[in-house]
Amino acid sequence: MSLIRPELKKALSRWREVLTGLAVAVVGGWVVTFGGWFYQALGAVIVALALALAYVGWRRLRFHRDGDAAGVVEVTEGQITYLAPAGGGFAARTELTEITLVFDPAGRAHWRIAQTGSPPLSIPVSATGADALFDAFVALPGANPARILAALDRRPVDGPVTVWRRNPRPALT
Repeated sequence: MSLIRPELKKALSRWREVLTGLAVAVVGGWVVTFGGWFYQALGAVIVALALALAYVGWRRLRFHRDGDAAGVVEVTEGQITYLAPAGGGFAARTELTEITLVFDPAGRAHWRIAQTGSPPLSIPVSATGADALFDAFVALPGANPARILAALDRRPVDGPVTVWRRNPRPALT
């Protein structure tokens, strides 16, 4: 039997990166009070790194969407996999050509991931494990995290938006 309610446990789990960063920043502030330039510099470095961790956690938290979409997303080192009863598939990260946020007729948002040599993969933003897509998207060359997060704030009437497109490589001929 747990002393923490399941709803609170789930909320704390989602906010853990932000809360950890802020707690470490407090420890860094405490180290600054030890006195002397060494401890002040060490505390300042700890605070800076902790705030960076909290900022990254905040971005990941903004990417999270609650929902009951069917399917599970798995992101491995070089592949994005969407396992679903219908419409699942996979995409190699080296083969991605475009990522677009689209809406279905019911108004639910989906990531449409275009790739060379295969049909596009459509992943609901509220699918289980879809949070891992943020790190996969941000790791793409030229990806803009702010643009990806801003796309999630769009409404269905705003229409689809492309958040990333691979720049074509010039031919060597």
